[in-house]
Parts: sequence; C-alpha cells; structure tokens
Amino acid sequence: MEVFVTNPFISYLTGITMDLTISPAEQIPEEQLVRRILAGEKRLFEYIMRSYNQRLYRIGMSILNDEQEAEDAMQTAYINAYEHLVSFAERSSFGTWLTRIMLNECLARKKKKLKFIMDQKEHRGNQINMITPAYVLGNKELSGVLETAVNQLPEKYRLVFVLREIEELSVRQTSEALSIEESNVKARLSRAKAMLRGSLQGFMKENVYSFHLTRCDRIVANVLASID
Repeated sequence: MEVFVTNPFISYLTGITMDLTISPAEQIPEEQLVRRILAGEKRLFEYIMRSYNQRLYRIGMSILNDEQEAEDAMQTAYINAYEHLVSFAERSSFGTWLTRIMLNECLARKKKKLKFIMDQKEHRGNQINMITPAYVLGNKELSGVLETAVNQLPEKYRLVFVLREIEELSVRQTSEALSIEESNVKARLSRAKAMLRGSLQGFMKENVYSFHLTRCDRIVANVLASID
C-alpha cells in the first residue's frame, strides 16, 4: 500500500496540489534493523533500501543529471553502506549517514566525469561536441516543467532544495548532510525558491525524479545479489 502526501511549499509556489508517493516505512526502528543485519539477517537490508531509494535517486539526479549514473551510484552507495555498517556510530541519524555516503559517491563520479571531459577536450581541441545528460533529459522532456526548472538551478541550490522541500529533511539534517552551516541552508533554500518562481511560471508536473517500482526492484535485486 502506498501513501500520498502533499508538499505545502509546492502548492504555495505553483498553486497546484502535487501528490508525492512514498512507501510506508518499515515498523522496525532503523537502529534495530542495523543490529539485526550485522547479526546475519542480510535480507533486512532490503527494508533500508526501499525506504531510501527515492531520496538517493533524487540526490543522484540532482548531481549527475543522468538516470543510469544515478542508479549506478545508488548501488555503489548501498554496497558501501552495507560493508561499513559496523562503523555506523549512531552519532547522527542513519538517514543522514546514508545521505552522506550517496553525496560522496555522486560527487566523486561527477569529478571523474569532468576530468574525463576536460582530458578529451584537451586531446581533441575545440572540435569535440559534448551532449550533456541535462541536454538529453531536457529534450526528452522526461519529467516536464518542474524537473527542468530544478535541473537548471546551480548545484548548491539544487541540492538544498531537493533535500529540504522534496525529501523534507530538517534544516539541521540538511546542514549535517552537506557539511554547511544552518544559516547557509536557509539562505540557499530561499535563493532556490526565488529562482524557481521566476522559471516555473505557475506550471507544475506530478513528480520530480520519480523512482518507479521497477527501478526500486532492480536496485534492490542488484544490491542483494552483491552482498550475498
């Protein structure tokens, strides 16, 4: 069964009510899940993945702007998290810890990709014609006006917007995840909203970076196969 919630900011920004589909949370507390997984119940890791797939996918798209890259980064992040569960000290929430792992993975991939592009440009001169994932995404019109507008935000504003307004993390959680001051979180969110108001012009589609069940099942199956 799925639950639908309405993000009040989205309604305020566009005048359109948008339902975001989120899967019901597993009733077992995350800390208990971690302890049981460490004790040998590997399959319980599936509950964690299904709880965080949507958040991690949105983070991946916010940074990488490429569906396959985002999914690959998710799988790597989950495997890294599983392999380092024993080091999770519970000093922050599990969600914050996992978010940092995904952010680090995505930023590392982006850095590597940019280096590759620069090396290719240096090698081929100005003749290379790179078509970016964002360009392809925009031309396919995969998710409509909202997704395009979010993609156009500078990365530092886009990340804060996705974490605060789409994933509904608190200011403190966002600050911890991005390693910036809470005042910077508030300032960047305010700036992101202002830029979106200017570009959206009152139009909104149903979802941002929607992570469908088929994607969810594929990520879960791949990661479970790896850790088995």
